[in-house]
Amino acid sequence: MAKMQTPAMARLARKNRRRKQEAGVSSLGYEAWKRLKRNRMAMIGMVIILLLIACAIFAPLIAPYDYEYQDYNAILQPPSGTHLMGTDNFGRDIFSRVVYGTRISIPIGLICVCISSTVGGTFGALAAFYGGKTENIIMRFMDIYQSIPSMLLAIAIAAALGSGMRNLIFAIALGTIPLYARVVRGAILTVKRKDYVQAARAIGASTGRLIIKHMLPNCVGPIIVQMTFSVAAGILTAASLSYIGLGIAPPTPEWGAMLNAGKQYLQTYPHMLIFPGLMIMITVLALNLFGDGLRDALDPRLK
Repeated sequence: MAKMQTPAMARLARKNRRRKQEAGVSSLGYEAWKRLKRNRMAMIGMVIILLLIACAIFAPLIAPYDYEYQDYNAILQPPSGTHLMGTDNFGRDIFSRVVYGTRISIPIGLICVCISSTVGGTFGALAAFYGGKTENIIMRFMDIYQSIPSMLLAIAIAAALGSGMRNLIFAIALGTIPLYARVVRGAILTVKRKDYVQAARAIGASTGRLIIKHMLPNCVGPIIVQMTFSVAAGILTAASLSYIGLGIAPPTPEWGAMLNAGKQYLQTYPHMLIFPGLMIMITVLALNLFGDGLRDALDPRLK
């Protein structure tokens, strides 16, 4: 009779453990959110980020003009009631182009982070899990890879592949793969010897399940923080490449490309550079403020 009850009791025990884990994760998330709310600068950064995302989603409703519309009777006009940020050398409304630029710059940063974190995180997780010769091979390759400055690597790849959003994303994402390999490797090593990982290994959990189900969810804090900072770095790198003519080509309203187009008018019509530059600065600053607050909120030593 006891043998017949064993499977049911085992299932009940697994359900109870799962509920406790979910309750623990929920509690940790709630505590992190409470600490984040107490950080005023982080909340300001989060509000700005949400406003920028809303701006990207509702760009056609916010922008008063089409970003490609050229009004040759309004060339190089200063900021006014008709054109809030003035016009460029083709009579295009800068405010409209800046608004539509959020649809270019923010997705570039997000997509680059998704690619680099997936590829680099996979290598880092495998290196930490298997250790030994596998770890040495992967990490020594990452050391060689990381010895090349990321900006120099991005410039070389963008110059070889040509301009365009796809090539720009590829160039930026490749440069940050070693960073995520190191972050994920370090995070996995901290939880690799935990009791719940050993228990999952003892009942025959596969390598993929051990990494994805048991390890990564318990070390996701530093990965998320690094991703936040990397979005800001990706936006800044994309703007830099576009500024030197290796990123997004006109007439696409990318902020770095707008700076490149207006650099010759710096002394006579500085508004062509001021507003795109301000958008880059505000976006990167907001992401860094939010990332700092998120790092503090997810730090277990602050509990």
